[in-house]
Amino acid sequence: MAGGAMKVVVLTGPESAGKSTLCAALSRRFAAPVVPEYVREYMDGLGRDTCLADITPIAQRQWQHEQAARAPRPPLLLLDTHLLSNHQWSMALFGQSPAWITGRLTRQRYDAVFLLDPEGLPWQADGLRCQPDVAQRRAFHAALAQWLTTHRQPLVHVAGDWQQRYRQIEAALIQLLAAPGRPAPSTR
Repeated sequence: MAGGAMKVVVLTGPESAGKSTLCAALSRRFAAPVVPEYVREYMDGLGRDTCLADITPIAQRQWQHEQAARAPRPPLLLLDTHLLSNHQWSMALFGQSPAWITGRLTRQRYDAVFLLDPEGLPWQADGLRCQPDVAQRRAFHAALAQWLTTHRQPLVHVAGDWQQRYRQIEAALIQLLAAPGRPAPSTR
């Protein structure tokens, strides 16, 4: 890997878009640590559906995990989602989101945000997912894209089947790591 500043990238998108699987594969390819999606750990021990009061502790812990993973300054840090997902799920489920989440998101630097398309991979139930209808996942994806565009984040759209998604992100990461100080190219 080329020397230089730490690169922090996010994989985000709707349910069943391949975020966790892609993060695991990219972690092996680039020997990079992954910050997993904390909400799964939180919900596994909860024994009930989430409520608005859960958003703050979930988002705070996600943020703490991200900051702890940034501390050793690895050459590449992969985030299997980040606070934007907490914000968007809060908006989708409860029509509101704690204001501090957006503030933190806009102040934190990311080198690339890979937004995974809702189509191209089948939806898979796992006990936590709640958007089996592709129209719901499209709406979630559109809301993420709108937020990322509005807040001028280094957005990279990713689509296709699993292999196509992997190759697209892998190529962007190779380019990102070879050019210290430059964010990944934005795509539409």
